[in-house]
Amino acid sequence: MIPAAKYSQHRSGWMILVLIVLIGLNLRPFLVAPGPILNTIMPELGMTVYSASLLTLLPMLLMGVGAFVSPGLQAAWGTRKGMLIALAILLLGTLLRFWVQDGVTFIFTAVLCGVGVAFVQSAMPGLIKSSFSRQVAPITGVYSACLMVGGALGAYSIPHLMDAGLSWRQSLGLLAVPVFIAMLVGWRYLTGVPANRPNMSQVQTLLHHPRTWSLMTAFGLVNGGYSTLVAWLAPYYQSLGWERSDSATLIVVMSVCQAISAVGLPVLARKQTDRRLWLMLTLVMQSLGFCGLALWPAGTAMLWVGMCGAGLGGSFSLIIVTALDHSKAPEEAGTLAALMQGGGFIIAGLAPWVIALLNDLTGSFVSGWLLHLGLVAITACLYWRFNPRYYDQVMQPVAVSNR
Repeated sequence: MIPAAKYSQHRSGWMILVLIVLIGLNLRPFLVAPGPILNTIMPELGMTVYSASLLTLLPMLLMGVGAFVSPGLQAAWGTRKGMLIALAILLLGTLLRFWVQDGVTFIFTAVLCGVGVAFVQSAMPGLIKSSFSRQVAPITGVYSACLMVGGALGAYSIPHLMDAGLSWRQSLGLLAVPVFIAMLVGWRYLTGVPANRPNMSQVQTLLHHPRTWSLMTAFGLVNGGYSTLVAWLAPYYQSLGWERSDSATLIVVMSVCQAISAVGLPVLARKQTDRRLWLMLTLVMQSLGFCGLALWPAGTAMLWVGMCGAGLGGSFSLIIVTALDHSKAPEEAGTLAALMQGGGFIIAGLAPWVIALLNDLTGSFVSGWLLHLGLVAITACLYWRFNPRYYDQVMQPVAVSNR
């Protein structure tokens, strides 16, 4: 017979895992779901491709800024209070989509959602580590997969809800229901998790390392591919004559391949300290995918989108592991990974706007896919520099002026 105290602890652990899954599933639908119906929304709200790109650009920028700001808020508020406030903001931003009447309001809802998600993403690693100290890697893999699957479910559900007779406002607003469920579970089971204030001297030191900026750039260029696909993949295929529900299926395929690769590739690469060949494999997949989207988009769309998704998902996970490998000190490694994601998300947020500009200049998204081929080549040069034999050398302390 299991003692009552141990049973309660075991049950609480399972409920925290359920909470992590629920939260992960809710962090991307607001971002991904509008994509398949943008061609319906834009004329009604008077939005251009530039203003529509802000639906992705601004939340991604906030996710980047949040990596720098959220740790201080978490230390001041605590994880439980901060998480619940952030989920409430995400809930509010999603609910307001029921009443959107113009492009500015719609963009404002995306900003609100981005603020909430920025804090949650910053706090989630600490929650995982404190709740599952011996299973950090697999639980992080589950969380990462939930991010991608949640986006897929959001993109897939909206066109079908509209086909069932709901308006696009009602369809997007209903995404608040799972957010509310996550809030309820969080209110019941989320406990306080100690959060230290960020070590600003360590942050300042790392920002003087060229390697920190190389990691930021690589992370940003790769995730720029994701933000572009989220924003413009469905409109691209709709411009080729696809129905919105069929174009939404492409986002589902991309997200599922992302999730599988994000979990699977780090497992395959776990016994090797030099992960550059695995990182290059993810770039090869992205190259094939973007090349296919540009040159042969119609016949084998699922293949090209799946290749992009697998390459992006595997690269996302492996570059985080690579950043953590740079330092044997857990605190420094965590700070480096946080800085990489912060600066990287800011870079990634700019990609949809740049692609919108290219589309406006050339009349096609093909130029955007070709641009991403070039960015993949730049990323390959950066990835090849991440040789573990020289991590100690490149991470040597540098003199920081206090003037």
